[in-house]
Amino acid sequence: MSQTGQDRPSVLRAARERTRAEITRQILDTARRHLGTEGASGLSLRAIARELGASSSGVYRYVASRDELLTRLIVAAYDALGIAAEAQEAAVARENLAGRWSAVCDAVRDWALANPNEYALIYGTPVPGYVAPPTTIAPAARVSTVVLGILTDAAGHLTPAVAEDTVPPGGREALAPLRSIAGPGVPDALLHRGLMALAALFGTVSFEVFGQIHGIVGEQPGDREAFFAESVRRWAEQLGIAPDARRLEPAGGAKKAVNSRATDSTSLIAKEASP
Repeated sequence: MSQTGQDRPSVLRAARERTRAEITRQILDTARRHLGTEGASGLSLRAIARELGASSSGVYRYVASRDELLTRLIVAAYDALGIAAEAQEAAVARENLAGRWSAVCDAVRDWALANPNEYALIYGTPVPGYVAPPTTIAPAARVSTVVLGILTDAAGHLTPAVAEDTVPPGGREALAPLRSIAGPGVPDALLHRGLMALAALFGTVSFEVFGQIHGIVGEQPGDREAFFAESVRRWAEQLGIAPDARRLEPAGGAKKAVNSRATDSTSLIAKEASP
């Protein structure tokens, strides 16, 4: 057989793979549009097939079931969000912990507001009857993995408030699954504060995406951005990575400074009170 004849099967296979990838992309794009009109629980492969001008059996050759379609959409959404967070955080200098945290927060909010239907799919109401398979776990962990990297770097530069904080035994046991991922380098208190901050981030973003801050946060240009920026700053303080918090003295020095000021004040009062 000639070289051309040997190459022909691979050429045809590549063409078929491109065709399959294109049709699959059209199915997923159509499904994303349906998320906005029907919601995740209303997704229907038959409706998608009708919009594409294809038979249901033809669509089933590319996506075997509604649950497989949901899984593909969920994985793609988590990956897109994760890529956005990873890219923005990677652009910040490693020593700028507060800047890295802010970059992650901004990336999550920006992506959610630009893709509200996909955000609702992964952080909104669970779809009745759908059980996410293990293939969704790694994509879902991308944002938290970036945050865990920030916490790991912060562990070597703890502020007094975090360094002296303790977590009771029950709290430590509750965080055992996260501890197995984080490793021993991140103190219990910082790990707990990090999880609180991450939950607050997604809770705040969800409030905005799902319209829960109308009448609570102003509607003027910049109001929501200002509220979110202040929230991000306060979460950074909670983690002990805010710029002001990073400049605090070690615990002993801070206490010594307070005692010194108290002594000076007492001396001044006594001097003023003396005849």
